[in-house]
Amino acid sequence: MVDARPLFPRSDTIFAPASGAGRAAIAVIRLSGPACASALEALAPGARFADRVATLTALRDPVTGEPLDSALVIRFCAPRSFTGEEMAELQATGGRAVVAGIVGALAKIPGLRPAEPGEFAWRAFENGKLDLSEVEGLADLVDAETAAQRRQALRVAGGALSRETEAIRAKLLEAMAILEAQIDFSDVEDVDALSLATARAVVAEVARRIEAALAGAAAGARLREGFVVVIAGPPNVGKSTLMNALARRDVSIVSPIPGATRDLVEVSLELRGYPVTLVDTAGIRESEDPIEREGVARARRRAEEADLTLWLSEVAEPIEARLPGAGPVIAVLTKADLRPARRVERESTAAAGRRDDPSRRPHLTAPRAPIAISALTGAGIDTLLDAVADLAEERMAGPAPALIALERHRAAFADALGALERALDPARGELELVAEDLRLAARALQRIAGRIDVEDVLGDIFSRLCVGK
Repeated sequence: MVDARPLFPRSDTIFAPASGAGRAAIAVIRLSGPACASALEALAPGARFADRVATLTALRDPVTGEPLDSALVIRFCAPRSFTGEEMAELQATGGRAVVAGIVGALAKIPGLRPAEPGEFAWRAFENGKLDLSEVEGLADLVDAETAAQRRQALRVAGGALSRETEAIRAKLLEAMAILEAQIDFSDVEDVDALSLATARAVVAEVARRIEAALAGAAAGARLREGFVVVIAGPPNVGKSTLMNALARRDVSIVSPIPGATRDLVEVSLELRGYPVTLVDTAGIRESEDPIEREGVARARRRAEEADLTLWLSEVAEPIEARLPGAGPVIAVLTKADLRPARRVERESTAAAGRRDDPSRRPHLTAPRAPIAISALTGAGIDTLLDAVADLAEERMAGPAPALIALERHRAAFADALGALERALDPARGELELVAEDLRLAARALQRIAGRIDVEDVLGDIFSRLCVGK
């Protein structure tokens, strides 16, 4: 565990609401620290609270004696608690006045103070209840907005990455032991069988496991951050109208005046459980207006960085997309209601048939036929959403659940793999150098759990958590 200067004072007893703000049936207020028992005695004089038993009791202001609420109180004795310290949870009525009254009462008790963001998780980390990757998974779980994000965050918060990292590290220690035995006891006859080749066989297995984890890193990062779809095209082709239709609410201003959209407008969607960010942009054209020129420049930059661009043009006058450096592009023909309805219906039906055929599912590198839509009638909208969802799912769903979603984890695995590749180099015959490569690989993996070299990232990681975490 990290032996660094603490981010927070260790001796205080902290408290904070652990549930969301606003009107609710139940609110949870957490306490952690050595003064938990005295705090409960101050709020509920004479009451007795057994370990891990929910007790209904009346809470009173410790100074005035004013009744605050009837609450369920659960005490958690150390070390069997989330933080590893003495803890308590107060489950009270979720009204704003009730929560404010209880928080105000706790603030009057000597030795107690409000918790900082992430301070409960910090204490769990300090006391060995969570490692650093599990804390990061917990933060992602708090931020998760879709089912797929929730599943990925739960795996990491539940220790899947920690277990895989520790299993890999155990194999490395096995190989290191073989090498150390040869280095220290090379004159012993029985040690000859523990050859460099044997150690390298173990290292090769470890390298394959790391490569498999790294193979899913891009999908894990994209799932965590979301699949970005930019809606682009010339002015007045229906970009903002399509944005509102896909979002199913008015998020962009629709106007017949060219150049109405000057800045980027973003909205988040969930498609098949995956996070998608739609970005409406300024119409791309040459302009003398400096504000509109900046809007066009931002549109181009955003399209160049996007995972997918929807290039819009009117069905009567299709315009080829000209976005240098852009990723995959789907051509969208708008205002299809201006064409005969039967033709639009036939094209939408044909597109749906192609979509349902697994052998013809769109691929990131495959050409795509234009999709005709009408925001007025809704024709083609479902077809377009399915095409976007297919690409998002392809980008974010790998053959196996991703363990790596953060750049910090990816960098640590990549550093470990680099050291192992040096150890596997046939030209590297000195046992001492190979043993040093394995030590460096094991050290890189230790960074994931937060055992070493993490002081510079601790503040950022824990500040991502809400106050009650």
